Amino acid sequence: MAETTTRVLIPESFQGGTYDIAGQIGLIWELIKAPLIVPLLRVCVYISLAMSLMLFFERLYMGIVIILVKLFWKKPEKRYKYEPIQEDLELGSSNFPVVLIQIPMFNEREVYKISIGAACGLSWPSDRLVIQVLDDSTDPTIKQMVELECQRWASKGINIRYQIRETRGGYKAGALKEGLKRSYVKHCEYVAIFDADFRPEPDYLRRAIPFLVHNPDIALVQARWRFVNSDECLLTRMQEMSLDYHFTVEQEVGSATHAFFGFNGTAGVWRIAAINEAGGWKDRTTVEDMDLAVRASLRGWKFLYLGDLQVKSELPSTFNAFRFQQHRWSCGPANLFRKMVMEIVKTKKVTLWKKFYVIYSFFFVRKIIAHMVTFFFYCVVLPLTILVPEVYVPIWGAVYIPSIITILNSVGTPRSIHLLFYWILFENVMSLHRTKATLIGLLETGRANEWVVTEKLGDIVKNKAAEAAKKPAPKFFKRPKFKFGNRLHLLELGFGAFLFVCGCYDYVHGKNNYFVYLFLQTITFLICGFGYVGTIIPSS
Repeated sequence: MAETTTRVLIPESFQGGTYDIAGQIGLIWELIKAPLIVPLLRVCVYISLAMSLMLFFERLYMGIVIILVKLFWKKPEKRYKYEPIQEDLELGSSNFPVVLIQIPMFNEREVYKISIGAACGLSWPSDRLVIQVLDDSTDPTIKQMVELECQRWASKGINIRYQIRETRGGYKAGALKEGLKRSYVKHCEYVAIFDADFRPEPDYLRRAIPFLVHNPDIALVQARWRFVNSDECLLTRMQEMSLDYHFTVEQEVGSATHAFFGFNGTAGVWRIAAINEAGGWKDRTTVEDMDLAVRASLRGWKFLYLGDLQVKSELPSTFNAFRFQQHRWSCGPANLFRKMVMEIVKTKKVTLWKKFYVIYSFFFVRKIIAHMVTFFFYCVVLPLTILVPEVYVPIWGAVYIPSIITILNSVGTPRSIHLLFYWILFENVMSLHRTKATLIGLLETGRANEWVVTEKLGDIVKNKAAEAAKKPAPKFFKRPKFKFGNRLHLLELGFGAFLFVCGCYDYVHGKNNYFVYLFLQTITFLICGFGYVGTIIPSS
């Protein structure tokens, strides 16, 4: 009986003692493909198509609403009570509310002067402004430089305070929370937060604060980020394309419909009473800004986004710095969703529509599905269907839906439309990193609470550009110093090899010509795997 069973299950070529390993692997593949691989891959295709449709309808909804907003919605100054604050001849500057400026820092050697100088240059009565530099630096030299810079501005009559802590507990959230506990903050009504690389224009407070003064139900006024180094290299251009959609569409739609949009962590002004009512700053995730915004929204507070109020900032210009930032931005929201979903469901202070919007649209589709479908469908499932031709992917799911989503995503940065195809390839590569971070956040494992401060270069970028202008035409590739351990990313290289194999198979046996996409995606994975994506300078 045992021999009979063996002959039924195992082909005769195995019993002949052949050493053709490739042939044996092929036979094993044929044995398991029909009963196991094909059904499993079909399920993955159906799940991927469902996620693609979810993302498509969310993007379509956003696109329709933003068109209506641009065509028919009134400007914020007309939708809300708004009246510029003027100095009163009798009352003087007491007509202005007292505003706190918080600037959290951590070893910001290159940008501390820029941010402190911009805050001190705000056009607001000096006796109604308190500037608080929250320095968590671990480098004694940098701490001394920052403190001396604060003293320099204080000698000019600016009310600036230099604050340090014994430990970095809670990271940025801990620093902001500690800053609000200071006795001299008790008479402040509003707090504006600027990360160390942000440079508000002098009229920033005069344009933002009136919305808070005349509309007591508004808790937050968020400004748009404008990037000073977006043309530095291809990496910064790719980031600009992704973030411009966030600001141009997602933030604008959430604000105009009173649905919800998250605080971006900087370049925003909060009503301090709203922060306190929401429970203050919490450090349970790496997105303390989003955490506070969700809690405040669940208590009925409204947020306002001002797209024409722009604050200059800096994009990460090295691939490693960008990867660390993206890990935090992907892992944090997923971890926060895990911790807050039931709180959102149970709250009774907001409408059912708002609960649905926050849970489904804001968190589930944008923070989880968007990363996962990009990676699993376009980098795993679709290539695998080439190796398993029995599994069919409809053309609308493989081509049409992704193309429409991409076009809708690109509306924020029309000047970079010629880089759109490479942006798709780059976003597919980054979806691997973001998916991994999202899963870490959802499962709350490993690096779920990792916080690496994004490297900033400040005016070094501008100075280098000035020097480069004096030299002959730059080469297409810079020659960075190669550091093997810092640059090599094995996961990206591994997927590059996998896609190359799939591309070769499709070139020989395929019928849909996917190999063109697969070879280009392979090249992008390899560029990112070797860490050279930030060294390519884009053409205008």
